[in-house]
Amino acid sequence: MNSVLFVCTANICRSPMAEGLLKIITRDREEQWEIQSAGVWAYNDQPAAINTIKILEEYGIDLSDHRSKSITEDLLEDFYLILVMERNHKETLEIAFPDRLSKIFMLGELDGSMKDIQDPIGGSIEDFRSMAEQINTILVNQFEMIYKLSKS
Repeated sequence: MNSVLFVCTANICRSPMAEGLLKIITRDREEQWEIQSAGVWAYNDQPAAINTIKILEEYGIDLSDHRSKSITEDLLEDFYLILVMERNHKETLEIAFPDRLSKIFMLGELDGSMKDIQDPIGGSIEDFRSMAEQINTILVNQFEMIYKLSKS
């Protein structure tokens, strides 16, 4: 089985967006996938940002039942690949969970850009759309790497 955990700050914008987009990419594949998201500083049980829900609807994904969750050691154990949105997310996880270093990557590391995926919270629907396009481009273009890193 392949497993990917996306991590952002509050688990209401970027990481659920990435979760939904990767689910689209993997839905017709033969292998089984476990794809979830969490936040480094998330309040549990918060809905996704309304603009995240709207943008994912454009891609054909219903995220209306998403509820945020905070990162835990137990959650990290369940995933072979942890993809974070910003450098500070990676540093936080590496400090808190040093035994997981080999599993943690910035999404921007996969395409070599090393760019953070900027948080669109408080921005316009176009800011969310731009963020979704940035994430989707990396997921599509780097899928083979994601596939290899996320296998048991």
